Amino acid sequence: MPDTKNVVIVGAGMVGLATAWHLQERGVEVTILDRRGVAAGASWGNAGWLTPGMAMPLADPSLWAYGPKAMLDPDAALSVPFRFDGALWAFVARFMAHATPSAWRRAMDALTPIDRVALEAYDELEAGGVHATSYPSRWVIGFEKERESVPFVHELRNVAKAGQEISLRRLPDGVRVPHLSPAVRSTWELGGQRYIEPGPYVEALATSVSARGAKVLTDARVTAVRAVPGGTEVEVQGHDTLRADAVVVATGAWLPDLVRPLGVRTRVQAGRGYSFSVPVDGPPIDHPVYFPARRVACTPYQGRLRVAGTMEFRGPDEPFQPGRVRAIVSSVRGLFEGVDLDDRADEWVGSRPVTPDGLPLVGRTAAPGVFVAGGHGMWGIVLGPATGRALAEQITTGHTPREILPFDPLR
Repeated sequence: MPDTKNVVIVGAGMVGLATAWHLQERGVEVTILDRRGVAAGASWGNAGWLTPGMAMPLADPSLWAYGPKAMLDPDAALSVPFRFDGALWAFVARFMAHATPSAWRRAMDALTPIDRVALEAYDELEAGGVHATSYPSRWVIGFEKERESVPFVHELRNVAKAGQEISLRRLPDGVRVPHLSPAVRSTWELGGQRYIEPGPYVEALATSVSARGAKVLTDARVTAVRAVPGGTEVEVQGHDTLRADAVVVATGAWLPDLVRPLGVRTRVQAGRGYSFSVPVDGPPIDHPVYFPARRVACTPYQGRLRVAGTMEFRGPDEPFQPGRVRAIVSSVRGLFEGVDLDDRADEWVGSRPVTPDGLPLVGRTAAPGVFVAGGHGMWGIVLGPATGRALAEQITTGHTPREILPFDPLR
């Protein structure tokens, strides 16, 4: 759409705001709508990991062993409520169907091009006036038993085979990592990754977009998007209908509400994650910590430690489940020293948009002028800026960049 002069973005998370920023770089006026506010969804309380080396398909072969056990364990990181919900169980069946070695390799090959430009896209934002910082850091990976490291190391080696540079080494026996207890007997270090404080970073991106002339409207619930002669229309509850040359729907786990009538048939399921922050004795932990066997991610956050985990398949608007936080605490209680897991603040749940095949939905819908950007699962933060850059190019030139070619929303 080379004559695009104005675009409405629905969704003020990382993906939507990055798309807006790159459209502005191309001279397009943007209006951003969100039903709640900037970073109000999954962009606020996540772990803030910029880890292209770990941005891999969620459905992997280990699920066939782990999944059935998790269904019987209320404290497991994977949580699916036992109730009659045909749509939910249909999604779970499709998700599990992709948990094969061949499906994992195909999805990894599709993700690798965008993984490889993910950090570069952050550099572009920060060089272009977004007053926020992404922090290069080592990643400490901890296991209670040496054999638990085998699946993680195997996955990282397969990521490297797909075309990424992976810097992974085992720390020598006897090397202690501060704040990890002796129960963590096998420690590894992953390099070449970064992290952010996600809420403040997304807010800084919104400030930059606003300063360059964008309108950001909150408490704006969009009820319909459609193509009309000469452009598109956006219906907003309690507001006048908006018209624009194009629309981008970037509403995360709520994508189906607007784009299913526009030909996007891939199921998007809310994979809810939980987090909280805790204080640390002595100097703050200055690097992320990951416990793959426990599926818990920990990140420095404003002098504290943010602890995040769980993949809970529920509706995106269902109530906070306190038991999920208790399960995260229980799973890592013996793995830290000098970390007060009972002095929790900022307890949070956010809905990540998960697709059955592990690939995002980025590009044109069946409605002329209407585009979609979402379905990144756990990787919306790390891949958001690169997604926004590629989609802005597609919208304004008609050319689809290589990194989003596999993510056709009409697949």
